This record gives sequence, structure tokens and C-alpha cells, in this order.
Amino acid sequence: MKHRFFLRSLLAVAATAAFALPAFAQAPIVIKFSHVVANDTPKGHAADFFKKKAEELTKGKVKIEVYANSTLYKDKEEMEALQIGAVQMLAPSLAKFGPLGVKEFEVFDLPYIFDDYNELHKITQGPMGRTMLDKLEPKGIRGLAYWDNGFKSFSSNKPMKTPADFKGMKMRIQSSKVLESQMRSLGSLPQVLAFSEVYQALQTGVVDGTENPISNLYTQKMHEVQKHLTMSEHGYLGYAVITNKKFWDGLPADIRKQLEEAMVQATKFANDVAKSENDKSLDAVKKSGKTQVYVPTPEERTALKKALVKTHAEMESRIGKELIQSIYKETGFDPAKL
Repeated sequence: MKHRFFLRSLLAVAATAAFALPAFAQAPIVIKFSHVVANDTPKGHAADFFKKKAEELTKGKVKIEVYANSTLYKDKEEMEALQIGAVQMLAPSLAKFGPLGVKEFEVFDLPYIFDDYNELHKITQGPMGRTMLDKLEPKGIRGLAYWDNGFKSFSSNKPMKTPADFKGMKMRIQSSKVLESQMRSLGSLPQVLAFSEVYQALQTGVVDGTENPISNLYTQKMHEVQKHLTMSEHGYLGYAVITNKKFWDGLPADIRKQLEEAMVQATKFANDVAKSENDKSLDAVKKSGKTQVYVPTPEERTALKKALVKTHAEMESRIGKELIQSIYKETGFDPAKL
């Protein structure tokens, strides 16, 4: 009891002393920003850019500590770490919000719902995207922005040109009911694995293949253990930059405004760099000579689309038919025309 009282007294003295110090002597606000991919990916570059801009705009009143490549928390741990305040910022893939109970985000996992970045940005940079981020608030999470990574393509150790080629293959996915349905629509066996475990699983044959934007495939060296890459570009992989709501709301208003400006600049940077990084990574994969890159013909792409968009109807009851139809209307997509 005496020890606890003494400790409380010390903390009270320390707090009083801190308030007595001039503002310039106060320690900076530390924001731990954790993510699971390598530094030299679009998300890695964008996190580092945000750090630079945030520290510049706040004139050192905020210090951003970026922890890349699952060095602090893995896929399954980071969301809980944010909610309890062990970290202050994350940029998880949009598929992570379904298991959290916000199933609307799984609409981004639907295969071929976006054909290009222009269609995608109508949603992520418009009112529909903001409304979805606001749905995270009851979970103690404030959504700040969407960051692109890119469009996913399939890799494996055998050629994949037609839907029949996928039958019976064990395909790694991140945790998502939509992605499970997607793989089953091809006759594949979906296997949920943490991102940090994928290389070894591919190397040892625990799984046969996976799906990734090319920058993830290359920076994680998956191309070294995958003989074939089919440029299906069937699905979007993006991130939501999120923060602990209680922490964010507790920041001084001027600091919060400066961080919001840093995030606007970082988001533009992230989305600009995503395509160029994926293009560079594709060139590097080709030059490595370890993976054969195949671009489907228009007919083959249509056949894949027909097989995969069955997932849209299957997921209506989970994601919401109205939301899916709203995106169709915004982008002009009509599955009936396939």
C-alpha cells in the first residue's frame, strides 16, 4: 500500500513538473504506426512519407514511429492492439473490417467490381467511402483515409489460364468470407494465413498459390517460390488508415488539423506511388527469370470474370444488396452483360 501511494505521489509530482515546463520543452506526442508489409511497398513508402510530413507540419510536436513488416504486431493482432491503445495508427487491408463486424467493407473484396482506378476512386474518394469509414467509430476506430495498393493477380506453380486450371488448388487468402467464396467459385480450396507466413507456406507446399498486387509478391520474394503469375487483376487490395478514436479525439485541435493535412498529402502520395511501384515490381519479377508472367487474352479474362462474379450474388445477404447495387450504379458495372 505504501509503495503504491509513493508511486502515485511520484507521478503527481512528475505531472505537476511537466505542466510547469515551457511548451517547447514538453516531450513530443508519440504515434506508433504499425503495418505488416515491407518498407519498399506502396504502403511502406506512404507510411514513411506521412511520418516526414507529420513531423514537419507539427514542428516536432509529434513523433511518428513506423513499425513495418509485422515487427510489432502481426495481421491477427494489430486491430486489437489499436483498440486497446497499444498502437495509435494502422493501415490494415480493407478485408480486416469484416471480422470486426463492419461487413460493408467486404464489398472491396468482390472480384472484378472495379475495372480500374478511376472507378475505384469514385467510391474511396467520394461520400460513399466516407460513410463507410464512419461506421468504424462504434468500434473505437476513426477512419482517416483510403490508400491504394493495387489490383491483385494470381500466382502458383502451375499455369492458370482458365477457371478449370484452379480446381483443387490450395490458395492462400487473408481472412474474408468474400475471398473464400471467390476461391470456391473457381473450385479452389481457400486457406487463411497471416501475410508474414505466406512465403514459407508457398515454399513448403502448405499452399499452392495466392493472390497479390505485384509489389507485395515481389517485396516478399514470393516470386522465388511461384513459377507462374497470371495478370488477372481480378480484385482490389487497398488499405484504410485508421487511428484509435479516443486518442485522436484527445489530441489538441491544432495538432489534429496538422496531422489531417499530413494525411491528405500522404494519401495523394500513396495513390500516386501505388501504380508505379507495381509496374516496377512486375518488371523486376520478369527480369528475375524465376516466374513466367502470363497476360490473359480478352476471352480468357471474360471467362474468369464470369466464374468470379458469381460471388457478388452470393455475398448480397452478407454485404448488402443495396450497397453492391449503389457501386454498380456509380461505376457502370453490369454483371448481366458478361
